[in-house]
Amino acid sequence: MRSHSGQTLRVSRAVSVQTLTDILVREGFAPADAGQLASTFTDNSIDGVYTHGLNRFPRFVDLVRSGHVRPSAKPVCTLSAGALEQWDGHLGAGILNARVATDRAMALAESHGMGCVGLANTNHWMRGGTYGWRAAERGFVFIGWTNTIANLPAWGARDCRLGNNPLVMAVPHEPGAVVLDMAQSQFSYGAMELAAGQQRKLAVPGGYDAAGEMTDDPHAILETHRPVPVGYWKGAGLSLLLDLLATLLSGGRSTADITRQTIEYGVSQVFIAIDLGKLGDRPALLDTVQSIIDDLHRSEPAASNGVIRYPGEAVLARRAQNRKRGIPVDASLWESIRAL
Repeated sequence: MRSHSGQTLRVSRAVSVQTLTDILVREGFAPADAGQLASTFTDNSIDGVYTHGLNRFPRFVDLVRSGHVRPSAKPVCTLSAGALEQWDGHLGAGILNARVATDRAMALAESHGMGCVGLANTNHWMRGGTYGWRAAERGFVFIGWTNTIANLPAWGARDCRLGNNPLVMAVPHEPGAVVLDMAQSQFSYGAMELAAGQQRKLAVPGGYDAAGEMTDDPHAILETHRPVPVGYWKGAGLSLLLDLLATLLSGGRSTADITRQTIEYGVSQVFIAIDLGKLGDRPALLDTVQSIIDDLHRSEPAASNGVIRYPGEAVLARRAQNRKRGIPVDASLWESIRAL
């Protein structure tokens, strides 16, 4: 990762976790909670998701200091209906609340075959794929999503009424899970901010410039706040449905409600786990997954040096490299974190 300042540091996992833990304890988190948050922020960067790892940490601390994230808050179940539960996150840290909700969905799935937890009044979960990996590595299929503040125009609109509402789907697989983690905008705001900071174009056009033309310039899209929905009208429709379902299943706030607050907090999320063990012969099911992946890998690349990968396949290599060499961190960012 090239830094904004031109200098990149390599920070070990141990140093990152300890540094962040110390800061979070000073901000009022219990040591165990601070350690879990620090580990998740760090591991997101280790896996190469820098936009929701260390890059996002100063913004998280700002939300704690402004009172929008409450260090001592714990999620509570407010409704239980068999395999379906609703929980209130009480504006706690989104990472901690999402971890509880994921684990509860898996526990419900062990009892019912499938478990669904709607989580209201929570905060940004950072990297949604974290919870897909957590469930899949324990043998569960996972589907989860969150709504957001309005940051995506409906198809054909100029103003933002939809959220980019990230969706996560995960399936167990060896040696690593198949994990899709996608926003409903062609590029997440974090990805565009990173590209803009590195002075590079997007891989494909990702939104509109001030003249209303499609562009691959992240600066221009960030200025207009007009990212394009993934799949155009299809992504816009999916965003709307994800918001509707998150609001209904959690009993929480909609994108419109969140947007009236002007700051993104108190969002609604859904966590669904499916216990593959309830479907019969687990080894045969995993063999089926492998056969599908093998068929995908037999694809003929369009480019001579092209590589066809399943979602999440590249994570293991990045994880191994960054654990060995240290996390690449912008020098000025690391100094700003240490100064918190």
